[in-house]
Amino acid sequence: MTTTILTVPPFSALCNAAFALRREVFVWEQKVPEEEENDADDLTATHFVAIVAGEVVGTLRLLDKPEHIKIGRVAVHQAFRGQGIAKAMIITAMDHARAAGRDRFYLTAQSDKLGFYERLGFAAFGPEFQDGGMPHRAMRSYDRDTAQLID
Repeated sequence: MTTTILTVPPFSALCNAAFALRREVFVWEQKVPEEEENDADDLTATHFVAIVAGEVVGTLRLLDKPEHIKIGRVAVHQAFRGQGIAKAMIITAMDHARAAGRDRFYLTAQSDKLGFYERLGFAAFGPEFQDGGMPHRAMRSYDRDTAQLID
């Protein structure tokens, strides 16, 4: 199946489908408190969706901060996990930011997902912390050519 990845404006029909997917993954599956799932950053974020056969099956958002681009709210529908959708979305989102001259990336990953993000060029730093009731670690991108963290 072909996966199409698009940027979508906040509260458009596709973005609302992404919000519903986030609620399904984070609130229903992972038991994140609903009041923590949506926040004011959704109004200014760049939202990405992955579409397969006309259905939104993945989403993430980018937050443009002065010091870095923050990748967050990465979610893939349970039936589509393990098919490379999250990886494709992250690569597309990072390419989008790089095209705008931004090359510093930051995220907070659920601790059991660290290996996934490490394979995409991120390194964990700092102590483990709780977010949404689950252990997380902060991660930032590094330059694969020099193996140096991008600060």
